[in-house]
Amino acid sequence: MIVATLSVTGVVVALQQTLVVPILPDFSVALGVSPTTTSWLVTATLLTGAVATPLIGRLADLTGKRAMMLLCLAVMVAGSTIAALGQTFPVVVTGRVMQGFAIALLPVGISLLRDLLEPARLGGAVALMSGTMGIGSMFGMPMAGVIYAHLGWHALFWVTGGVGLALAILLVVAVPESSVRARGRFDHVGAVMLTIALTTLLLAISKGGQWGWGSPATLGCVAVGAATLAVWVPMELRIPDPLVDLRTSVLRPVLISNVCAALLGFAMFLSAYTATQELQAPVESGYGPGLSEAAAGMAMMPGGLLMVVLAPLSARMTRRRGARVTLVIGAIVIAAGYVLRAVLGPSVVNVTTSAAMISGGVALALAAMPVLITEAVPIDQTATANGVNSLLRSVGTSTASAVGAAVLASSTLTVVGVTVPTLSAFTTMYWIGAAAAVAAVAVALLPLPART
Repeated sequence: MIVATLSVTGVVVALQQTLVVPILPDFSVALGVSPTTTSWLVTATLLTGAVATPLIGRLADLTGKRAMMLLCLAVMVAGSTIAALGQTFPVVVTGRVMQGFAIALLPVGISLLRDLLEPARLGGAVALMSGTMGIGSMFGMPMAGVIYAHLGWHALFWVTGGVGLALAILLVVAVPESSVRARGRFDHVGAVMLTIALTTLLLAISKGGQWGWGSPATLGCVAVGAATLAVWVPMELRIPDPLVDLRTSVLRPVLISNVCAALLGFAMFLSAYTATQELQAPVESGYGPGLSEAAAGMAMMPGGLLMVVLAPLSARMTRRRGARVTLVIGAIVIAAGYVLRAVLGPSVVNVTTSAAMISGGVALALAAMPVLITEAVPIDQTATANGVNSLLRSVGTSTASAVGAAVLASSTLTVVGVTVPTLSAFTTMYWIGAAAAVAAVAVALLPLPART
């Protein structure tokens, strides 16, 4: 029951990230804002999750992991209610900001597993939790189209709120609180500084393409973020109770996992970002099949199903060969999926097959990274360490969104009154995704020095 309940958190996290994506154009019309403004319905949630995750992780180590998961769910359910009742864009975005706290559930849940399970079962349980993200991804996009078509966009938020409420009840009934606590106090000053640094840097990454990479807004965000980090890092190394133990973060397994999290987060998001757009491109473009939002989402279902199927295989592979080997194999599969899509060209079968391969590689890699971390860090720092890993994965996805928007906008054509990217722009994206996965392989195999 503990493993099954905590595994639902992967579904909740994936739903927050995918449920609104297929109908963003319809939100633009319903809320009376431009498509550029509408993108904040995704950006706001990702930013909140990225910033909140390391803070929630530290609080979980200090005060209790189940307690912080319940707090995140309470904020998420409240945000879902606000968004569902909202009639204006600012209100709906406020709800989406609050929903972003759910992203912290997965790393904290993985850390709770380490506290409650014997070591022999930990690898399989972590793999299952990672695999459940595939369930959320698999059903999120097609479910969004069906719910929107029959019940309207408000119902999307009632669904996510209901799922969050059900998970909170299951946590109370089936999952005991961990007795493991970290010593020390919460670093309030460090938390404020890290929040400022992450918010400004992620804003620059995710919105730089729209604002202009040389615009005052983008450059100002980069300057504030870099200056804040320059003060925060030495401060964290000096104080006795840091928000993030940076010395632990440079342990070889942790460092490998964190760098790979950023690279594979980039590759993972790039696949979904390009696949759905390519499948919805009109037939008149010369390459697109012209699928609807719901049909394009259905084409992603094999990949989500493969993530679920590969979860137990990842656990067995990790037990026999080690988490690092599993991570390398996952990254190689991701690279192969991108190469396949670039070489074979556009068709529903090719896009669906390559996207499924990439999802399968992601399943292996996502399951391996938390195991690398939990085996390397002290037990009272697992939530914080997994939170940082999740943060770097969010940095990768935000960077992928910015790069994807820039590359696809650099080469376009207009057909039947609609401007769409050219096929060469999509092909460039696939080679970029393959390069990111190959870089992750190189990092995972690099003999980095361990702390003595």
